Amino acid sequence: MKDVLRIGNASGFYGDRFDAVKEMLTGGELDVLTGDYLAELTLLILGRDRLKDPSAGYAKTFLRQMEEGLGLAHERGVRIVANAGGLNPAGLADALRALAGRLGLPVRIAHVEGDRLPARDGALAANAYLGGAGIAACLAAGADVVVTGRVTDAALVTGPAQWHFGWGPEAYDELAGAVVAGHVLECGTQATGGNYAFFTAHDPRLFRRPGFPVAELHADGSSVITKHPGTGGLVDTGTVTAQLLYETAGARYPGPDVTARLDTVRLTQDGPDRVRIDGVRGEAPPPTLKVGLNRLGGFRNEVVFVLTGLDVEAKAALVREQLHDALAKHPPAEIRWDLARTDHPDAATEETASALLRLVVRDPDPEKVGRALTGAAIELALASYPGFHVTAPPGKGAPYGVFASTSVPVGEVPHTAVLPDGTRREIPVPPRTADLAPVPEPPLPEPPPRHAPTRRAPLGRIAGARSGDKGGDANVGVWVRTEAEWRWLAHTLTVERLKELLPETAGLAVTRHVLPRLRALNFTIAGILGAGVASQARFDPQAKALGEWLRSRHLDIPAALLEEAP
Repeated sequence: MKDVLRIGNASGFYGDRFDAVKEMLTGGELDVLTGDYLAELTLLILGRDRLKDPSAGYAKTFLRQMEEGLGLAHERGVRIVANAGGLNPAGLADALRALAGRLGLPVRIAHVEGDRLPARDGALAANAYLGGAGIAACLAAGADVVVTGRVTDAALVTGPAQWHFGWGPEAYDELAGAVVAGHVLECGTQATGGNYAFFTAHDPRLFRRPGFPVAELHADGSSVITKHPGTGGLVDTGTVTAQLLYETAGARYPGPDVTARLDTVRLTQDGPDRVRIDGVRGEAPPPTLKVGLNRLGGFRNEVVFVLTGLDVEAKAALVREQLHDALAKHPPAEIRWDLARTDHPDAATEETASALLRLVVRDPDPEKVGRALTGAAIELALASYPGFHVTAPPGKGAPYGVFASTSVPVGEVPHTAVLPDGTRREIPVPPRTADLAPVPEPPLPEPPPRHAPTRRAPLGRIAGARSGDKGGDANVGVWVRTEAEWRWLAHTLTVERLKELLPETAGLAVTRHVLPRLRALNFTIAGILGAGVASQARFDPQAKALGEWLRSRHLDIPAALLEEAP
């Protein structure tokens, strides 16, 4: 066994850069290559695929990538672990065996199953989030490729780490370190400068094509995050902090392998494009597994009216009144109007002189969001506000999805490793579990001096942010780079101040989590995304830009911090 296990990632979502598998296999040394293809929305897409074809349900992109990647991995002795199996990991494993046969490669294929649970309450798919033990069992049995269904994103790293280092189920600190490394890797180039708040502080050429991340994992659970030599992007404590805050919440980060304590994570710059992660502590995992439920929520349609030039508010009011009667005849279950004032006074182009009025309707009955809406909208073409037009011809209503999560006792989920020879190995439940409990808020740093001169400026002048979705909730992680900035941020950006800066959150439950070692605050905003990304409840359905909106808001910032900011 080598002292260091080098794990690379080549996919952060279904549709990520196709050539990344080849790039990672040929760009530098690796022991394991992982790929994360699943998200809440992806499982809904795969569920609809299986309705049309019961043999479908896995990520076909991965199979195409393996037409070239399987031979490269075999030549270099790199194991491949991916959750591309989706709703049909056995089907993907069979397809990979057939591919290996056509290519003449003696590759051993295994898969992990058991995450699919009986669908209920009209769900299209119900999937438990499994841990890495099944992956470890497959690798220990000699698998060259392991494909899974719904495992946690971090399990793609904890599984190979358990296999390589021989960690038992109660090696909590080591497992927690692997979970943190796995969370950094899971979204691919988001760890190497992709979607990075401070990208303007660096040479812009770095970010044209970021390389994918690599974790050098050690037996004690510590790791170094890096990337292949010569690839684009950037790895520093900021890019790693941003990814650590992404789609997490408080100090305890629960998973089926371990509960990792994010408040113990220590990041250190270890050289150019190298960040060391150590100090991570772990606790027994919870006694339940998260279960994601995807179902079809009904049908959705929208019309976007373009309002150009003068009297935008009056034009919006007129078209709303005109459509009111048509919608009232067969009222959809939900009607929503949003006016986006993208217009500028005395604009030099027609587009920048225009605002957008969006009408969104939803209903279980496709007829109520179809012709009844589109016909009424088109009939207004010559009878409404001056300059009437829409961004696209209205179409039929399209189905939308709803995501919800629940939990089940870990013993009710048949976590099974199907080894390369077909042997089925049941994975035992953890020997110990512990219910989650809130962590007392850590002490805040000393507040900054009172009455120091301030200037009105955007928060993003000194603070980075990254945001994302968890079902119907969103999180916004905010961090700063210096201790002086941290003293100010910790005392300034309260829940109340966040609601003032982001008025859309005013009526929602917001929780603030303090992570001093990362100089970070993580806010969870309950319900802002409705029934999840597939329901498209708001303009930014995955809350990807919520953090950037926050960074753009102005408040009084100490002048000294602004002067010292990079």
